[in-house]
Amino acid sequence: MSINERNVGTQEYINIHEDNYPKTGWEEFKQITKRTFSTELFKGLDITFDIMKKALFKNDMHTVKYPIEKLPVSPRYRAVHKLLGLLESGNNRCIGCGLCEKICIANCIRIDTKIDEDSRKEVLEYSINLGRCIFCGYCAEVCPELAIVHGDRYENSSEQRAHFVLKDDLLTPLDFLQDQVEYDGYGAVSYDADEKIKQTPLAY
Repeated sequence: MSINERNVGTQEYINIHEDNYPKTGWEEFKQITKRTFSTELFKGLDITFDIMKKALFKNDMHTVKYPIEKLPVSPRYRAVHKLLGLLESGNNRCIGCGLCEKICIANCIRIDTKIDEDSRKEVLEYSINLGRCIFCGYCAEVCPELAIVHGDRYENSSEQRAHFVLKDDLLTPLDFLQDQVEYDGYGAVSYDADEKIKQTPLAY
């Protein structure tokens, strides 16, 4: 359909009044002077100074005092990774399966494991190069033990490339294990998982 065939006659248009543009230099000077010393300028300044007085003398701030104050981050926010631990035994949840290392499309995860005295895999080193990481979340989604999750630490800027590689600080310290908050984002166990498991009949 061409533009001439469109039914534009039924639409209601609003005619906007446009002032005459200045044509001479004197008219431009008069327009600039009128707009400069107009009362609208002082009304805007009055509003600005009123907000500034409330902020200075009444502590009525409309902004966050960063970095002293920080806004809460959603549980689904993909920030710097964390390795969670088991609250019962204090061991790390990571079993060293290597799925996160294999699925990583940025090739930034490295895992070093060994077999301990109980014939189980023990994670010696878990490093993530945040300089290469694109924070896609695949490693957290594929983890069968919900060991690696995205935390709430989003301040990871640095001037040196070596600072982007996380190793020991990814492992959950045993001293702070009681302060660990269970992950409630995407892929986490639901709050009524125990009831659902009890209601599910077993095949054996």
